[in-house]
Amino acid sequence: MDLATINYEVRDHVAHVRFTQGDAANVVNRAFAADLREVMLEIEWDDDVRSVSVTAEGKLFSAGGDLKEFHSKGEDLPKHVADLLADFHTSIYKMNRIPKPFVAGVRGGVGGAGLSLVGAFDLVVSGESAKYTMAYTRAGMTPDGTSSFFVARHIGLRRMLDLTLTNRTLSAAEAEAWGLVNRVVPDDEVDEVTQQLAQQLADGAPYATGNAKRVIYEGYERSLEEAGEIEGVMITGAAATNDGKEGIAAFVEKRRPNFTGS
Repeated sequence: MDLATINYEVRDHVAHVRFTQGDAANVVNRAFAADLREVMLEIEWDDDVRSVSVTAEGKLFSAGGDLKEFHSKGEDLPKHVADLLADFHTSIYKMNRIPKPFVAGVRGGVGGAGLSLVGAFDLVVSGESAKYTMAYTRAGMTPDGTSSFFVARHIGLRRMLDLTLTNRTLSAAEAEAWGLVNRVVPDDEVDEVTQQLAQQLADGAPYATGNAKRVIYEGYERSLEEAGEIEGVMITGAAATNDGKEGIAAFVEKRRPNFTGS
C-alpha cells in the first residue's frame, strides 16, 4: 500500500496501524480518509490479521477535521467535505463490520472527527492526561464520523447533547466514568498497553473473538428474540470449530488452550 498518513504492518496476527501526521495533530483530511479506507480493506481481506492496534505519533491522537484544508476550498467546501466523508464513513462502517477487534490507544487527546473515530473502536486505552471534546459547533459545524451513533450509545443521549452543544472537555478519568474509554493508564504506557491488549485478543480463538464482537453490536440493535437467535447461530458455529472444542477441553482439563484459528 502507498500510504501518506498512516503506517501499517502485521506482526503475530496483529495489524499495527499508526497515524503518522504527528506534526499536524493527525488531522482528518482527504489524504487520511483515503488511507484509512485502504487500510480497512487490507485488514478485512487479510486472513492473517486477527486483531488491530491503532496508535498515533505526536502529542495528539487526532485533533479532528483539517480546518486549514477546509478553509482553502472556499466555495468548493461542501463538495470537498462530501468527498472526504465518502471514504471516512466507509472506513468506520467497515471497522465495525469486520469481525476482528480494534483497540485504540489515545495519548494527548482527541477532538471533533478524532473523537468520532475513537467512539467507533471496540476498545479504547487512554493516557491519564488525555482530553476529549467534540468541538464541532465551535467551528460552526455539525457532528460527523458516526459520533451520533457510537459516542451517543457509549455515553447516553443527555451527555452526548452536553458534549456536542457546549463543547465540554472531558478528562481521561471523566471519559472512563462516562463509558467513552475502557481503561486509563500512564501516558508513556499507552502504546505498549494498546499493543499488548491487541496481542491478547489475537492470541485467542479468532472465530469466537470476532463473532463475539458481531453478537454484541447486532444484538444491541435487535429485539430480545432476534438477539437470542443471533447468539444461537454464532455459538453453534463456534461449537463446530476446532478452537471451540479445544477451548472447552482445555477448560475441563485445567490447561491453557492451544488455539489454531481453525
